[in-house]
Amino acid sequence: MTTLGAIIRPQLPPERFRGLVQLADRAGLEEVWLWEDCFLEGGVSSAAAALAWTENVRVGVGLLPVPLRNVAIAAMEIASLQRMFPGRARVGVGHGVQEWMGQVGARVESPVTLLREYVEALRALLRGERVSVQGRYVRLEDVQLGWPPQEAVEVLVGAVRPRTVRLSGEVADGTILSEVTPADGVRRAVQLIAEGRAASGRGGEHAVVSYLLAATGDGAHDRLRAEVEGKGLGDVAGLGVAGDAKAVAEAVLRLVDAGADTVVLEPTGDEPDPEGFLRFVAEEVRPLVP
Repeated sequence: MTTLGAIIRPQLPPERFRGLVQLADRAGLEEVWLWEDCFLEGGVSSAAAALAWTENVRVGVGLLPVPLRNVAIAAMEIASLQRMFPGRARVGVGHGVQEWMGQVGARVESPVTLLREYVEALRALLRGERVSVQGRYVRLEDVQLGWPPQEAVEVLVGAVRPRTVRLSGEVADGTILSEVTPADGVRRAVQLIAEGRAASGRGGEHAVVSYLLAATGDGAHDRLRAEVEGKGLGDVAGLGVAGDAKAVAEAVLRLVDAGADTVVLEPTGDEPDPEGFLRFVAEEVRPLVP
């Protein structure tokens, strides 16, 4: 069965977060996702609060920018979430927006090299291994978690460009594809992931999480068009969906047919009713998605 989720965008103030995640939990939504966008809400703190306030909904962080977080600290945070809330946290890591990384003095010369080193070290730490590594960016000496996860932990990588998508197949357990990736892009990403996995000799399953920009209700088409054009992507065919539950469900299924196993609906930045959007996803779209 396709997993369906919704994003709570960080443009909303933190004090609204509790009511939104509890609504999603009551409505039976499978997943809510949040972003650690600079310079808004913290990803780990928000995820921990959301998990504590709810009982069943899974909480995804998409994503933690690796230049901002020492890999040992990230491993400690992820392990703590997994031990306190087993099976309910999904955490992705990625390059981060390079302009933001530059603003805080964290931009690196080779983001791909950093991401490779980081994910390999992170996965080893989360397996409970004692890790020593002297990479170009990641340097650890005899580091081991005192409280590693009690079961295997999924590490996701957020990716847009082909090189990073392929790298996610090589080193990660899953890939997060942003809202700028239409169905054809998901299909191509799945091919690149497979190439990366083959190159590294990896077997087993690889999760593909795909965001889908969506708008419903009054002015939906105008809001979607403004969002897409604001991203400079007005000429990209098949990006986002506006309309009723049937139209949104059909767009979800196009991504599933292309290879996504989790689709996360992303409201526009000017969504006038965030609570209504969550109810729409859980109560109207979910029944139409097998």
